[in-house]
Amino acid sequence: MSNTTNNCSIDDSFKYTLYGCVYSMVFVLGLISNVVALYIFMCSLKLRNETTTYMMNLVFSDLIFVFTLPFRIFYFVTRNWPFGDTLCNISVSLFYTNMYGSMLFLTCISVDRFLAIVHPFWSRTLRTKRNAKIICCAVWVLVLAGSLPTGFLLNSTTKHKKDENKYSCFENFSSSVWKDYLSKVVIFIETVGFLIPLILNISCSAMVLQTLRRPKTLNWGKLNKTKILRMIMVHLFIFCFCFVPYNINLVFYALVRTQALKGCSLVAVVRTMYPVTLCIAVSNCCFDPIVYYFTSETIQNSIKRKSTSKYCDTKFSEAMLTVSPIQQSLRTIKAKVFQSESTV
Repeated sequence: MSNTTNNCSIDDSFKYTLYGCVYSMVFVLGLISNVVALYIFMCSLKLRNETTTYMMNLVFSDLIFVFTLPFRIFYFVTRNWPFGDTLCNISVSLFYTNMYGSMLFLTCISVDRFLAIVHPFWSRTLRTKRNAKIICCAVWVLVLAGSLPTGFLLNSTTKHKKDENKYSCFENFSSSVWKDYLSKVVIFIETVGFLIPLILNISCSAMVLQTLRRPKTLNWGKLNKTKILRMIMVHLFIFCFCFVPYNINLVFYALVRTQALKGCSLVAVVRTMYPVTLCIAVSNCCFDPIVYYFTSETIQNSIKRKSTSKYCDTKFSEAMLTVSPIQQSLRTIKAKVFQSESTV
């Protein structure tokens, strides 16, 4: 399919195959990993704190998004959206709800870790499960306030130019729509949903690392410092890897669509990179369970207890199997003794 932007004809039809393959993998991996994470949070964890509160909300955000992927996969494979305007609007809204909700919940985890390590004493009154629930509600209100208008105030489904029996879902908006509405949406979500969380994540992580280098934190032990360092590196890597490329490209994409940036070579690069960075951003729901594991020592201990109990059960059963032949030999000897006594 060839799209015309700034009088430049660009063939970006590869995106449908790319979306179909990547979204299918994300659906399978994201569903399995987040269901397992939800099971651990709901059934296995006995101790819950403010950090696990943020993580549970992140799991729900990921699962809601994962359940909408089959519709998107069908659309990218058939290049037709037969499900109507409402489902298209919901799908688009939940996509942005998940992406920017994930960034905000990851930021909450980073700020919570910063308060626990850098300000452990006076932050005790702030770091409570009640305050964590209030913050999570505020995050949901914020992301829904930004994503719902994007999905429902626009005519999301349009007919194909070549085949009027097929419909597109949230694609091929005109330059006027980008100038009048979508450019303003991009400014809002880039500022509130990306730039502020990015600054908070980097600054909080930097201050935590600076605190760990101080001599008075030596009593924490080398092992604890190594765990915290690994936790910060995993957290920052997933945040930057999944969200930075897409959001940077989204700014250039909006400038190209509003014709603020011109030049066919630039347009071609931006339009080509957009589906690639979008697929990387969508994969965040597969990486979030890794954050759960490295961020929460409670989850690690829970998994270790599960594996230890299984290991002990296995060892016990093996011991029973090794004892059984001995018991059988003793029974045989007793039988022979009793038999010889009876003959005497």
